[in-house]
Amino acid sequence: MLVASFALRRLCVGGLQQQRTLAKKARQSTSLLKSVGGSVSLLSEQDGDWEVPKISKKFVSTPFAYHTELVLTIDDVTNLGVGVGRVELPSARSNSSDANMESSLPTSWVVFVPLVLPGEKVRVRIFRNAATYSEADLVEVLTPSPDRVVPECKYFSICGGCQYQHMSVSAQRKWKRNQVVSLLERIGNLPGLEVDEVIGTTEHFGYRSKITPHYNAPKAEQELKIGFQQRGTRIVIDVDQCIIATPAINQVYTEVRKNLTREFKIKLPKKGATLLFRDGHDGVETDFSKNMRQSILGKMFTFKAGEFFQVNPFALPLIVKHVLELASGDGCTRLIDAYCGSGLFSVCADGGAFESIHGVEVSEWAVKAAVANAKENGVRNAQFTCGSSEAIFSKVQHLPADNTVIIIDPPRKGCDDVFLKQLFAFRPKKIVYVSCDPATQARDAKDIVEQGGYRVQRITPFDLFPQTRHIENVMCFLRD
Repeated sequence: MLVASFALRRLCVGGLQQQRTLAKKARQSTSLLKSVGGSVSLLSEQDGDWEVPKISKKFVSTPFAYHTELVLTIDDVTNLGVGVGRVELPSARSNSSDANMESSLPTSWVVFVPLVLPGEKVRVRIFRNAATYSEADLVEVLTPSPDRVVPECKYFSICGGCQYQHMSVSAQRKWKRNQVVSLLERIGNLPGLEVDEVIGTTEHFGYRSKITPHYNAPKAEQELKIGFQQRGTRIVIDVDQCIIATPAINQVYTEVRKNLTREFKIKLPKKGATLLFRDGHDGVETDFSKNMRQSILGKMFTFKAGEFFQVNPFALPLIVKHVLELASGDGCTRLIDAYCGSGLFSVCADGGAFESIHGVEVSEWAVKAAVANAKENGVRNAQFTCGSSEAIFSKVQHLPADNTVIIIDPPRKGCDDVFLKQLFAFRPKKIVYVSCDPATQARDAKDIVEQGGYRVQRITPFDLFPQTRHIENVMCFLRD
């Protein structure tokens, strides 16, 4: 069994005794894989670091009985990092006691499976049936993809943080680009657009400058878990380090884990909590309220440790430089920075390309940080407004739209209708849209093209989060 060999190779790092322990566990199970709340988990080095939920009373037995095993080929990977396979249903319909349900089922049924790659032939085990699809756990990889690699992290199949460690980085970026293209076609109704190759750095591990592990509320000392949520559940699993976090974070994290364990031996916590580890210019901070400093493109930024600031300091300069290059040119001499945060784009834009810079942010602390960052870096042509993103248009009506570019970097939910309507009424010459969710960006892009009258000038994805499904995408729109 291929997956079993991966498990033994990666997880049995502690010597012969651990191998014997794993072998014993394997004999006690039908596989090295266990169903864990909608995902899949390799047996780990430690007992009890994963939990197997019982079958739900709400389980629907159509079209498959609980834990029915199927063999299927994976056709695609969703933007959530889950594999998509299809299976013909006639042999499965006999499991149903509902004749009406049987007659309404399609002949080809979709099955979602985690931890698989396109083109692989796999054996899976059904754990949930929905109205139009089923979800399954991976049991065995029968025919592996050439893009499959051995995960670097021993917690990969258990921890919910990463989705792509079993895939080569080149393949990760290929599929991330494909997902941007697919979302623009399906959601944005924008087929045939040219999308750049994904831009990233060589820091595939050890790049993340912020992690927020959790600890549970144990009833006994031996039940204490400090780590991250188990894949597909809210259960905390014990994790001794996160290999996508920076080495400095892991060093401090190890020390904090030891100290917490000592404290909990004296008094167990009554409830769980979330911890913070943020790596910056002056070291690692664990206090959410403390100020951090980070240098980007020669500019020094100060922000609260617990607040939003991009977490990949290696790739961040690439995306900031790209956005500002797109924003300049085409006669644009004035910049509006919506959702400006602590002033990342506004402050980095200083350099003579723009006569004036106007930033807006709903968070009062972020606006104060943006003002302070502009002052610290000698930026004199930028001003910042505290308010909703829509509020900025009342402040900039005097600006000539024909030479104005607006950068929008909204939260994951994208732009709302109120903002878009005011954006279209203002009619800036150019829009540069930075998104952490290409799905909501594709939805907004449809409106920007169809209602706003803009054309897509360029699309560039960035791999700010290697080993995960997440991707940052930049779209530039121009009004002719």
